[in-house]
Amino acid sequence: MKKLILSIVTLGNFILSYAQAPEGYYNSATGTGYTLKTQLYQIIKGHQAMSYGNLWTLYTTNPQAYNDNWYDPTDSNKILDVYSENPNGPDPYTYTPGTNQCGNYNGEGVCYNREHIIPQSVFSQSAPMVTDAFHIWPTDGYVNGRRDSYPFGVVNSPTWTSQNGSKLGSNYNSGYSAGYSGTVFEPIDEFKGDFARAHFYFATRYQENNIQNWNYPMFNGTKDKVFTDTFLRILMTWHVNDPVSPREIALNNAIYNVQNNRNPFIDHPEFAQQIWGDNLASNEFEYQERDQIKIFKKNKTTYTVKANYNNRLVKTIYIFTIEGKLIKELHNNTSLTSIDVSIDIPGLYIIKVLGINYEINRKIVI
Repeated sequence: MKKLILSIVTLGNFILSYAQAPEGYYNSATGTGYTLKTQLYQIIKGHQAMSYGNLWTLYTTNPQAYNDNWYDPTDSNKILDVYSENPNGPDPYTYTPGTNQCGNYNGEGVCYNREHIIPQSVFSQSAPMVTDAFHIWPTDGYVNGRRDSYPFGVVNSPTWTSQNGSKLGSNYNSGYSAGYSGTVFEPIDEFKGDFARAHFYFATRYQENNIQNWNYPMFNGTKDKVFTDTFLRILMTWHVNDPVSPREIALNNAIYNVQNNRNPFIDHPEFAQQIWGDNLASNEFEYQERDQIKIFKKNKTTYTVKANYNNRLVKTIYIFTIEGKLIKELHNNTSLTSIDVSIDIPGLYIIKVLGINYEINRKIVI
């Protein structure tokens, strides 16, 4: 049998092509804790704010960042909506960029609008927060309305569920989400890390915009820590268990071209734990138990990634440390259904497996 030829790139060489941050952009980010957070604020503050209407243009003119080609090549001319995307098969409905923008709607699948991850009411619709694309994403209008201004959390017994499985209900006041029992909204596992990194960006970019005075259940009334213990545990768990995806990289680059600033937690996921602590993430978050692939231990330093079905072939594998650092990228150029992944240094890692219509993350221990 022919051996699989894999492209393996070390972290140092890969960051330039993967994250595409300008050379020297983070040179002044040398501290730790809240000192690092302030240094990042100095780097990303004063961005070029766009108009609210220009958000529509951003979505329609950047297909590499906002279209659904990441999950389904047949939907390359459709908006990627995190509230309707089904990573495991056909989407329940799709939107054509620029054609299906909201006005009126009375149910799912009618139109898409602009979802503020941090609700506008929190900062009284003030600029530049109200048009900052790093926390404003195109989503189904009806689901956006059901989410309302509720914070993001963990729902055990939903009172309402969208067609892709996003849930509304009381926060599960147990485990890593213990400490809050109010109503929350929970996105599907596929995008939980994306939501976490949008929150980390917002907390960093607006730490000097009186964020300590903004009333929101996720916030603790300080400009340094920003988040309550409960929501910080939730966000960090999502961040660690769902590492940065290629789509987020494309999003970061597209917004940088317009706003002239970046989300540091996409470029350097390790910054989150360096700022808020490395013992916050929980192993309770069981991520994406799907049957497209199996990952099993072959020996002390090797795991095997196997596709269960020929039409679910593995395309690319990324290996991250638990801190979010990318250490390897592997491409399945010969369409084999079984790939060995070897890591020499003992530790806890996350394997991100990309294929057609799916993206799956699993933890492994070497």
